[in-house]
Amino acid sequence: MAKQPSGRGSGFRTEHDSMGELQVPARALWGAQTQRAVQNFPISGQPMPREFIRALGLIKAAAAEVNGGFGLLGKGVSRDIRAAALKVAQGEHDGEFPVDVFQTGSGTSSNMNANEVIATLAAQDGKRRVHPNDHVNLGQSSNDVIPTAIRVSAQLATVEQLLPALRHLRRTIEKQARALGRVTKTGRTHLMDAMPLTFAQEFGAWASQLASAQARIEDALKRVRRLPIGGTAIGTGINADPRFGKAMARALSTLSGTKFESADDKFEGIASQDDAVELSGQLSTLAVALMKIANDLRWMNSGPLAGLGEIELPALQPGSSIMPGKVNPVIPEATCMVCAQVMGHHTAITVAGQSGNFQLNVMLPLIAYDLLDSIRLLSNVMQLLADNAIAGLKARPERVREALDRNPILVTALNPIIGYEKAAAIAKQAYKEGRPVLDVAVELSGLSAKELRGLLDPAALTRGGIHEGAGGGG
Repeated sequence: MAKQPSGRGSGFRTEHDSMGELQVPARALWGAQTQRAVQNFPISGQPMPREFIRALGLIKAAAAEVNGGFGLLGKGVSRDIRAAALKVAQGEHDGEFPVDVFQTGSGTSSNMNANEVIATLAAQDGKRRVHPNDHVNLGQSSNDVIPTAIRVSAQLATVEQLLPALRHLRRTIEKQARALGRVTKTGRTHLMDAMPLTFAQEFGAWASQLASAQARIEDALKRVRRLPIGGTAIGTGINADPRFGKAMARALSTLSGTKFESADDKFEGIASQDDAVELSGQLSTLAVALMKIANDLRWMNSGPLAGLGEIELPALQPGSSIMPGKVNPVIPEATCMVCAQVMGHHTAITVAGQSGNFQLNVMLPLIAYDLLDSIRLLSNVMQLLADNAIAGLKARPERVREALDRNPILVTALNPIIGYEKAAAIAKQAYKEGRPVLDVAVELSGLSAKELRGLLDPAALTRGGIHEGAGGGG
């Protein structure tokens, strides 16, 4: 059930809207339309996210500034609305936004919640009457405000939270790659032994995945920053000054410190949420990369005796309530759960994105909530993965070398010289007898130990190509 703001009195006051009178908690800053939404949608008890409320506050502040500049609002009213809206944007009145995520599909209840709270705050000195619709919502409709708030909040959260966390994780991985240098280990395909590679190469692939994810997200933001504000009800811009959309984009860019643009086609921005779906898709792709990295870490850390045991992750907490001394890879596990949640959010956003009929999408609050939740979860877990797992991991070179020396797949380097079938026979015998492949190759290949040491040197094999001493005997 939606909760009333904490600290409110038990009394009520009478408010009215176009549908009639309604009892509202006496000390609440909201009005009748917000109260109707509180009563109509006792569904999840989850209000709209802080980032979304911030965006609404920025939009209302920008609108007051623009309308005042156009002479459509008196200077005093414009100034007071702007000041009140910025307080909302800064989080001073988050308790005054109780409307559930699962509400009217246009988000009208959240827009009116902002309009009513800001109007109350702007009129508190008693000098002037401030109307939520006529003044705070001037030149706007819920139908262009909420899609704009989705874009503004997603853009700001991505730029301020997600991309810094992503860059930090990538730099942490790259630092570990440099620290581990050319330590060579067994590669794996199908979870089976494969040709060797260095830790730097393995970690470098993770860093490249993250660099690609960053590039995709930054490219998606080029479209997310296009704002449909100024389109009002359906995109025609009815009841808004023709200059309003471009002026709003400039004002929001200044207020937020992040570039926004006025959408060329306001109809598209109101009727569809393809830009949000695209960004969500890139977040889901990032989640795919993070889950791969986290699971690689779990496998490499497995053991410490009966698993791979190639690395040792920082011990953060006891791993069992019954097995003393057990320590688990808790941060990679948490990362995988976050990734699963983000992938689920993307499915919901995809369904919501196609739920527009004609001129309006009608699952806007769900898109806003799931998109911002994905950004928040990924931002937080990437910071933890960097600082509490990767930064402190240690390689176990003795264990790595032991497995590498016994890796029968090293014989792949002999293929050009002795042929695939003879190399396969050496690999099978080495595996069957549990002996280093070098020892068996000395007996069966016809090559000298010196030649074989050069050909089967794991460090040399990480560089690929045909190595010195190889001939055409295959």
